[in-house]
Amino acid sequence: MKLPVSTEWVLHCATTLAQLDPRTTVPAPRLARHYDLPAPYLAKQLQALVRAGLLAATTGPRGGFRLARPASAITLLEVVEAVDGTSSPYECREIRQRGRGALPPEDCRHTCVLAQKMADAHEAWRASLAGVTLADVLATLPPSAVPRTRRLLTGTE
Repeated sequence: MKLPVSTEWVLHCATTLAQLDPRTTVPAPRLARHYDLPAPYLAKQLQALVRAGLLAATTGPRGGFRLARPASAITLLEVVEAVDGTSSPYECREIRQRGRGALPPEDCRHTCVLAQKMADAHEAWRASLAGVTLADVLATLPPSAVPRTRRLLTGTE
């Protein structure tokens, strides 16, 4: 499965925001500089997280983005699906019923075994991501990561 590059961006940005004090907001351009990303496009992706209820956005001189819920209440699946949607990347086009090798209709009454295996794999992938929260990710970071992130983005530790 190949996901858009923006998926990596939002996963990292959500994890970064999870490392900050819950009241701290970070403007999109600052997050973009932190990861050397195009600010306008990143802002668009972050807005998708706002629409999904994962981030909160404020405007004004102290505006920016922050988590809308505790890190323990946001799963990686929610972040991914906020920007990539929920549909499976595999779409069966029933080619088993086409061409010289076409199966007769009576042999195609049930879902194609390949489509079913791909659906099973997609559900396993979703279940895996649904079982990991941002807090779980933070728990695996080296001890120096959170203070470094806070220092670089907010000037505090």
